[in-house]
Amino acid sequence: MPTSQRLTLVACDDHRERDWNQYADTATRLVFLGGGTLLRFEILAALCEPALDIERLILDRAATAEQFLDVLAHLPAAFSGDVVRLDERGAGFLSAAGRGGDRVLYALQPKDVRFYLGMHDLIIERELEMIA
Repeated sequence: MPTSQRLTLVACDDHRERDWNQYADTATRLVFLGGGTLLRFEILAALCEPALDIERLILDRAATAEQFLDVLAHLPAAFSGDVVRLDERGAGFLSAAGRGGDRVLYALQPKDVRFYLGMHDLIIERELEMIA
């Protein structure tokens, strides 16, 4: 039976470093990608695959600022999902679709990152309590 779950791509070196919510009853399914030199190509291949319903992309300490900007510069025009970069300090950046199809970029403090991940049910409560 087909599922209505959308996908969240998470690029990270080790997905066990964060308590990701991988339970089957969530609205979004997490798909993990490794970091590395081919990361941009893996991401773009997934985003260009019409059979995949990708809601967002999270780069969790797996991309430099330059790599993040490179991914943003090469996003397919049809992709309107969020792109989030998380850094080692717990802060990050969020690129989201704006009015008229343009993208906007927001700087995120650690509390904003916690809010975003918690609001979208991407991490479990234990993680929210630990980083509060």
